[in-house]
Amino acid sequence: MRTVLILTAAVLYASGTAHAIDEAAALELAKNNGCLSCHSSKEKVVGPAFISVAEKYKDDKDAVASLAQSIQNGSKGKWGRIPMPAHPSMNPADIKTLAEWVMTAKP
Repeated sequence: MRTVLILTAAVLYASGTAHAIDEAAALELAKNNGCLSCHSSKEKVVGPAFISVAEKYKDDKDAVASLAQSIQNGSKGKWGRIPMPAHPSMNPADIKTLAEWVMTAKP
């Protein structure tokens, strides 16, 4: 039984579905890159709450890639009239971490 559990965990890890998000590191990235100036976890500020973003994209298999693109290139019209500024100088790995973290937001 133990072998089955280990093999299952290995398969999940390899497929990317068991990727753990370092909450503290992601929050620090959000703070350091100005995300929390416009967003909060549960309430709309200038931009949507992270839980609203996670809810909107929960059934989208490409959500992380889509969010990463919006973080890097900015977006407009997805959440109203106020555009999201681009973050072209951010490290792509950090952008992916932030996108994955946003998708873990729960009410």
